[in-house]
Amino acid sequence: MTEVRVSFSTEDGLTLEGLLHRGEAGGVILCHPHPLYGGTMFNNVVDALQGSLAGTGFSTLRFNFRGVGGSKGEYGDGALEVEDIRGAAAFIAQEVDGPLYLAGYSFGAYVGLSGVASDDRVKALICISPPLAMYNFTALRDEGRPKLIVAGERDFICPVTELEALFLSLSQPKVLHICPGADHFWWGSEDRVADYVIDFLQGL
Repeated sequence: MTEVRVSFSTEDGLTLEGLLHRGEAGGVILCHPHPLYGGTMFNNVVDALQGSLAGTGFSTLRFNFRGVGGSKGEYGDGALEVEDIRGAAAFIAQEVDGPLYLAGYSFGAYVGLSGVASDDRVKALICISPPLAMYNFTALRDEGRPKLIVAGERDFICPVTELEALFLSLSQPKVLHICPGADHFWWGSEDRVADYVIDFLQGL
């Protein structure tokens, strides 16, 4: 499935690099994990998601946060990366037709939620391995949009007990999948994550 190299600007004047695939089933913004721990748009989970989504007809935009790869700027401690999400949403909204969705993995889930909190173009939220041990995700309690949360049962950064308690406090519609045997990094289980995401989006 062909991706083309693209660049787009943030409101604070940075140019970020990305890869865009055009499909016909709506567009998914893919947000990679923590830049300081090796996260890029070529992360194994992001890569698997992109391939499965494109193969199912979705448009996708994956991109590098500021300071990663060819994206300009420096790491912004999670706060400035929110501007990167907003820039990505504005860009893909101009490039593809149909509804938009956000899929963030780990750090990407945290900043992604903040970036599209008031963006009514984004119709559903997907949080993969939300790092509850590092960040506060109580903002999800204010979300009325459909929500998918996926985590591995052995994820020490997203403890299952804490995640289940958070999930109970969220409003419908919501879906939770705890993947047996998987940890935070999903090596060897990437296709299972992609299957959960495809099923969720196709059921909307």
